[in-house]
Amino acid sequence: MDKRALLALLVRRLEDELAAIRAAALATHAEATSEENKAENKYDTRGLEASYLAHGQSKAAEEAAQALAQFQGLSPRSFAAGEPAELGALLTVEGRNRQKYFLGPRAGGTEVTLDGESVMVVTPSSPLGRQLVGKTAGASVPLDLAGSRSVHRIVSVE
Repeated sequence: MDKRALLALLVRRLEDELAAIRAAALATHAEATSEENKAENKYDTRGLEASYLAHGQSKAAEEAAQALAQFQGLSPRSFAAGEPAELGALLTVEGRNRQKYFLGPRAGGTEVTLDGESVMVVTPSSPLGRQLVGKTAGASVPLDLAGSRSVHRIVSVE
């Protein structure tokens, strides 16, 4: 799998998410400051609730912008045979089924499809990421997925 294309696809996905979050934050901010949301009495909290939501969305936009910047700063590199997985590695893991994971700096859970194959981003700080970091092709890894524990084999580290 072409890691340059994978990174470009992930960056595009994160750019789209950031744009959507920013648009929602702006709309919510406008709602919070709207004259229509001015409190009519001490029990009317519509404006306050909208401002809390706008604040949360602005924090989400900040997180998304940081994730995007970190992915834009990644340089795709190939991993040599026997080299352990670390940030930027693309791992193929086989258990009941075959799954591809990309060890990314942020945006864990982001999933993209490239060349008909699904790739999920996992971070080194996530439970799954912690178990994959430092492993090499051929290693067996006990993973807790979907509430059940099973042994998976790392087919490749690219």
